[in-house]
Amino acid sequence: MAQILGDIHFLVSASTAKQLGICYAEVAFVGRSNVGKSSLLNAIAQHKQLARVSKTPGRTRLINVFLTGVDRWVVDLPGYGFASGPVAEKATWQAMIEGYLTSRNSLRTIFVLVDAEVGPTKLDIQMIDWLRGMELPYRIVATKTDKVKPSKQLLQRKEVASKLNLLPSDIYWVSSAKGTGIADFRKEIATILEL
Repeated sequence: MAQILGDIHFLVSASTAKQLGICYAEVAFVGRSNVGKSSLLNAIAQHKQLARVSKTPGRTRLINVFLTGVDRWVVDLPGYGFASGPVAEKATWQAMIEGYLTSRNSLRTIFVLVDAEVGPTKLDIQMIDWLRGMELPYRIVATKTDKVKPSKQLLQRKEVASKLNLLPSDIYWVSSAKGTGIADFRKEIATILEL
């Protein structure tokens, strides 16, 4: 029986996957710089300040590892796309992300976060195509569903799914602000990590 991920706490930050130790199982969060990764991590952990939320996109600049149970990790990766920071530093983030995603044998699932209101961007599609090409396990999480008007929710879900060649039921629909879908998503992570 999966447990609630209420015991998540920060473990370590690293600039390369080689700096990380080993664990039994891990999941990773990846997405555009302003898609709400930190807010989602805080929501699933039920901890408002676990991951630093900033009004300036691109504050996550390292591989941030959070421990949730014995040898189980939740990993927050730097965002892609619009982000604040020196150009040279931003150029290293892609290599950091790709290096992590392709080298972790214990990586069970990569959660690709897409803004539910905006829909998948060109960068999101590139990331998903790359994951498919590398045959890496991933699932789509549509964030900020509270930003979509209730009258447009159904149509927007269909449009987002269609752009990704998926069914709406293939996507996790969540809102960190309202708590929508968070409990089920938390259970899914716990199941993947075998907690």
